[in-house]
Amino acid sequence: MIQYRLKCTNGHSFDSWFQSASAFDKLKAGGHVACAFCGTSDVEKAIMAPRLNAKENKKTEAPIPAAEVPAPQPAAEDTAKPVSLSQPGSEAEAALAKLKAHVEANSYYVGKDFAKEARAMHTGDSPERAIWGETKLEDAKALIDEGIPVAPLPFTPTRKTN
Repeated sequence: MIQYRLKCTNGHSFDSWFQSASAFDKLKAGGHVACAFCGTSDVEKAIMAPRLNAKENKKTEAPIPAAEVPAPQPAAEDTAKPVSLSQPGSEAEAALAKLKAHVEANSYYVGKDFAKEARAMHTGDSPERAIWGETKLEDAKALIDEGIPVAPLPFTPTRKTN
């Protein structure tokens, strides 16, 4: 696996993992690499520093005496309040949270019966309504082949825990 720092023509930067360097090239040539923020497929590799194994990167120089090491100065961010991990950390995360809340509030979750329910609504056996749920990739492709409009959602259902 290889991680690349990518950048789109709109200036968005993001990281992505690929099976190999050639896999990235094949996916990009096929138009399957897109910006995580705006969706444009005009994406290029960005300049990034290589990651080195810590064992190979050890310095053999003598340590600097403690008296010569300057005292660390707190950065401006260090004085700010800590960020909550339960809150969105970026505009993209906030937009996904808003989308998820909208879908959950305005549609019915049908679980693993999504393909069956979508097909029943399409044939008129079930009343039309906004639904969302889970299905296998093959079943989703079959729905599309049958002319039933479906779209993947960029989130998973909220699971309730004990």
